[in-house]
Amino acid sequence: MKILLVEDDEKLLKSIEEGLKSQKFRVDTALDGEEGLYLALNNQYDVMIIDWMLPKLSGLDLIKKLREKNILTPALILTAKGDIEDKIEGLSVADDYLTKPFDFEELIARLKALYRRSKKIPENILRVGDLELNLDTKEVKRAGKKIELMAKQFELLKFLMSNKGKIVTPEMIEQNLWGMKEERQSNVITAHISHIRKKVDKGFDKKLIKTIRGMGYKISDE
Repeated sequence: MKILLVEDDEKLLKSIEEGLKSQKFRVDTALDGEEGLYLALNNQYDVMIIDWMLPKLSGLDLIKKLREKNILTPALILTAKGDIEDKIEGLSVADDYLTKPFDFEELIARLKALYRRSKKIPENILRVGDLELNLDTKEVKRAGKKIELMAKQFELLKFLMSNKGKIVTPEMIEQNLWGMKEERQSNVITAHISHIRKKVDKGFDKKLIKTIRGMGYKISDE
């Protein structure tokens, strides 16, 4: 993914640039709106990150000028403005809006979402009923409520959801999550399933994670 980053705070610009490059993105940078406009007019980008309050040309005006030229590259506005009126104004021009300070992982997730929408790539989310697992942000939610899982629990739930409606055996889980050489206790899968159940199914009438006696486990909303 090739990204245009326009930010007048040199320290923040450098920090974001290094973070993006660590994720294997290609990045061009500019410190003011006019330079950013020049780059956007003369290069092709997948996504643009543009600060609102830029010298020479504001971020919103930069995006407006690009749209007038029929350049529809998705644009995410960065700003310290957090009032609802500012968000409404920002989103009337840009495709997304992120207030400072922000979490870098959220920025990455939003960039990927903008890219998928622009390329019409399917949303990178697994769903079973009202349970959602976001493969980009690593967030799990049920009925909109966030669920905290340990790394192995997340991977196990992802494996179950990737095989929605199918029985997965303990052997399949071992091979996919641990490999054949990694040592583990004999009851580790049972323990992880138990912990996931408590976090995913507790308090809900419909239980999604099912034990198929003598065979394994299945996740289903039926």
